[in-house]
Amino acid sequence: MTAPVQDAPPRAIPVQDLPRPSDLLPHRYPMLLVDRVLELVPGESVRAAKAVTLNEPWYAGLPYTPGFDHAYPQMLLIESWGQTAGLLASAVGDAPVGQVMLFGSVADAEFHLPVLPGDTIEHRVRISRSLTDSVIFEGSSHRGDETVMTVTRMVMAFRPAGRLRPEAQNADDEKREETIR
Repeated sequence: MTAPVQDAPPRAIPVQDLPRPSDLLPHRYPMLLVDRVLELVPGESVRAAKAVTLNEPWYAGLPYTPGFDHAYPQMLLIESWGQTAGLLASAVGDAPVGQVMLFGSVADAEFHLPVLPGDTIEHRVRISRSLTDSVIFEGSSHRGDETVMTVTRMVMAFRPAGRLRPEAQNADDEKREETIR
């Protein structure tokens, strides 16, 4: 007697086939805050790297003083982690066409250590739950063996791109006005 056929578990994309962040995200310099995808298991998890340097715009104009703590802004660490989550959401083969990915919320983000220029951060993101038009993520960010940040929950929603454009909104408003008349 043969064993019942089961769905195969998700598999990591081979290293040579990993997408570049700019292949999956609309962000570009200076707001593309993910440098490289390290591992991607579609529908499950992603690991990505961000190298922090003094060449980034948020450090412009700051005098460099040896020993001074130029900690990377925490909001940008959250944004970089969120972009990594966006890579995972966008990497699904049946990702919604014509949809825009929107940041919904983040809960219980905890910062454990400062991130400094010269650090390479590895973001680790897992899908906690996937709904029809929203995805919930969890994970952490690391500098080597040290955890610099943990995220208990981040929510992203997908919405039709046409509904977010002002001209589409104006057209909808005109249709509503005509219906009322």
